[in-house]
Amino acid sequence: MNELGRLSTASFKTAEKLPVTIILDSVRSGLNVGSVFRTADAFLIEKICLCGYTPLPPHRDILKSALGATESVDWQAFADVKDCITGLKQAGYTVWAVEQVEGSVLLPDFDPANYEKLALILGNEVSGVSDEALSVVDGSIEVPQWGTKHSLNISVCAGIVIWDIARRMSIPVPDAS
Repeated sequence: MNELGRLSTASFKTAEKLPVTIILDSVRSGLNVGSVFRTADAFLIEKICLCGYTPLPPHRDILKSALGATESVDWQAFADVKDCITGLKQAGYTVWAVEQVEGSVLLPDFDPANYEKLALILGNEVSGVSDEALSVVDGSIEVPQWGTKHSLNISVCAGIVIWDIARRMSIPVPDAS
């Protein structure tokens, strides 16, 4: 692992983060939650908000797929997703749902550089982002799809969106030494 130049958990905690927070809105699978933690770690996401009935660490399925990322990535639990969104907006975040809804912006057309601090909501595996959350977001981003399903697993969707936004935002690569 030393040859890969990976950050230690302590170095990750102090590294400059991408000004992005991920909100999980009643995601039911601990394996999906753990996968989002790993993706958040990979791209130096500042925090994950676990809302509704989303399982919390140290849930065994989260730990199984997170592979230690619950120790590096900051997280916070909220019983109500609207409370989470309200708090983030008060802290200066622009909040976007990742959801297929009328008026959504296709991911390639979304410019994250327009936002100083960004929060992205990903929803339940079956019902998506809740109507409660959609009623208070600033907009929705949609991942273009051309197959028959027009649906992605939440952890796959999170990976695509976070990677695309991270590559287009300017953040210094930390020194692993």
